[in-house]
Amino acid sequence: MRVLRRYIAGEIISATLLVLVAFLGLFAFFDLINELGDIGKGDYRLQHAALFVLLTVPGHVYELMPIAALIGAVYALAQLAAHSEMTVMRISGLSTWRSLTMVLRIGLLFALITFAFGEVVAPQAERAAQALRLKALTSVIAQEFRSGLWVKDDFRFVNVREVKPDSRLVGVKIYEFDRDYRLQSISFAEQGEYLPPNSWRLIDVTRTVLGQGGLSSRIEKAAEYVWTSDLNPDILGVLLVQPDKMSIANLYRYTRHLADNRQNTDRYDIALWKKAVYPLAVLVMMGLALPFAYMNARSGGISLKIFAGIMLGLVFHLLNSLFAHLGAINTWPPFASAVAPALLFVLLALLMLWRAGRA
Repeated sequence: MRVLRRYIAGEIISATLLVLVAFLGLFAFFDLINELGDIGKGDYRLQHAALFVLLTVPGHVYELMPIAALIGAVYALAQLAAHSEMTVMRISGLSTWRSLTMVLRIGLLFALITFAFGEVVAPQAERAAQALRLKALTSVIAQEFRSGLWVKDDFRFVNVREVKPDSRLVGVKIYEFDRDYRLQSISFAEQGEYLPPNSWRLIDVTRTVLGQGGLSSRIEKAAEYVWTSDLNPDILGVLLVQPDKMSIANLYRYTRHLADNRQNTDRYDIALWKKAVYPLAVLVMMGLALPFAYMNARSGGISLKIFAGIMLGLVFHLLNSLFAHLGAINTWPPFASAVAPALLFVLLALLMLWRAGRA
């Protein structure tokens, strides 16, 4: 049985890796095509675009692993069925549920890889990719610390305590220097709203203007102040961590912060549960692939089975996004919104396995 388990594992793993590499190559090609329009802007060159695309690959690994596992497992198991190997295994005593255990063990490996990429590799690579692109395209350099978001904009250093999802700024500090980097003024605003094309409306502003050599100063206050800057929502969108890009730990801390401040947490609660459940989707996909091993040649060729696997993967991906949006709109329980697509596919897999076991 150990030899059989290793043989099936080798077939599924090699097929899944082949499918994953093919998908990654396809996505990387389209990403590179998308970046060609920005080549020539600022210091952005082809090598920057290529490196940017390379750094986005880990994010695609996380997103595509369940679909790749489904298609790879379908292909490998359909090959075994086409060569009558699965029939021989069943006659030799390999039951449906034992086969399911074998497949789920293999799926557990892919689930752990998915979790590692989603929690560790992809967030760091995505942050490095966006920082590379931002630095090459604009003169604005930014970094996030515990004290908030820091942005270098020409001769100004800007500190933003919080960036809202609609790009509103909360707690804005602007340190303005001269060409010799001598501090000229410090401004603080409670909030900031973007005014296209290149200005911000700062609200409740207190500005401290320093005299020559910093020996004297004066304080100016204004209800509103229009600040002209190269900083824009697109740049903030790059630096603002979206819920689906956060790690589980960061999502949990942020939802608690919102809850403590009596703000709506539904969007982030759903994202938190999706992040927790998504690696387990690999196991669901592997279980869904097993019934294809019990379909004989009259049930369709390998290409037809692979096509069915692709369609099932796409449906799962679409349902995952659909339930997340519907849950946020209709204020459904976050856990139910995140888990519902996976549960539907678990039921489908069990139904298909039950029918296959009776065949």
